[in-house]
Amino acid sequence: MNCPNCQTEMAPAKRHGIDVDACPSCKGVWLNQQELDALEDEAFDLGDHEKGTLVFATEGSDRACPVCAKPLQGFMYRLYDLPLEFCAEGHGYFLDAGEDDRVLALMREEEARLKRSEKAEDRWTAHLKHLRSGNFFDRLRGLFE
Repeated sequence: MNCPNCQTEMAPAKRHGIDVDACPSCKGVWLNQQELDALEDEAFDLGDHEKGTLVFATEGSDRACPVCAKPLQGFMYRLYDLPLEFCAEGHGYFLDAGEDDRVLALMREEEARLKRSEKAEDRWTAHLKHLRSGNFFDRLRGLFE
């Protein structure tokens, strides 16, 4: 399989503990859907439903799928500022050098954001429960008597 970026023969490699096809020349990687999921799961353990939609809108690319040779489609990864490319036939995703590290960083940031949001919701719920308690209203009434 040739690299979509530089046409060099891709070789089996391990990135972040995941078996991938990597280009020895430009350092790009080709991931199938399961490999991309495994990469994301290295940094994000809240489940797939919390990750958000992977691809919203696509645009053409001048690169071709190394499996079927059809043009790849470009997209902004989960609406972050990270342009990636994928095969519309479902053969996989091409990440330029270092973009796999960026995917991990974005997934770590998203997980931290979701955990902060969940913690804030829990605190707000506890606060509302406290406000609704009889003790609070009794004290409030006592202030006006």
